Amino acid sequence: MPMPSLDPFDGALLIDKPSGITSHDVVAEVRRRLKIKKVGHCGTLDPNATGLLILVLGKATKLSEKLMGADKSYEGSIKFGEATNSYDADGELTHSLPVPPMTLEELNEAAREFVGDQMQAPPMVSAAKVGGVPLYKLARKGVEVERKERLIHVYNFRFSAYEPPVGHFSIACTKGTYVRSIAHDLGQNLGCGAHLLTLRRTEIGQFSIQRATTLAAFLQLTQAEVQQRVIPMPRLSLFQASTAGV
Repeated sequence: MPMPSLDPFDGALLIDKPSGITSHDVVAEVRRRLKIKKVGHCGTLDPNATGLLILVLGKATKLSEKLMGADKSYEGSIKFGEATNSYDADGELTHSLPVPPMTLEELNEAAREFVGDQMQAPPMVSAAKVGGVPLYKLARKGVEVERKERLIHVYNFRFSAYEPPVGHFSIACTKGTYVRSIAHDLGQNLGCGAHLLTLRRTEIGQFSIQRATTLAAFLQLTQAEVQQRVIPMPRLSLFQASTAGV
């Protein structure tokens, strides 16, 4: 039986998302630029987070759930001594405490406690839903509800530099991991509070930020240049086969 024909734009694009816009905003920009209705993304980045965003086009949108299941790597920074209600720099300050003296080695010793399997509940200020309502909408009303925990796995979590009160880190983890929750919990463990200051996604499965195109640059490409950057569906299918069960 003959295989259904594929459009040259049935595939995936690797976009380097800028800070200050949502993942949905990136989808909308690409949809307008390419005049393609079926465009989706594989894994939300918070508005102020930057980095790798996989966009799926046309028939490749049916692969979005599988692509979302890949492991992810990030780089970022955490500010100690200040906790926020969203666990990141976008939230409101909830408390401020002195940061205890600690070395980079001591900070990494505290970070190692987060490596491995763990149960994690989504922050109240998040898009996760309870009873069909996004948590952030409840948070805006001052309502806090019990959130269901889910199993995540952190492969590594390490700080490369510490310039009090800010530490610079890298982390590799499974899908659905809230890095800002880890930042918050690390601050709780240290007794001073903390929040995620910056975050940049560098890898999704075998795809790297090094192959991504900035959104600004993408919007200046010709149709032919865009087509050269589309990862075709057969290659995406191979990616799925190579990561199944990871």
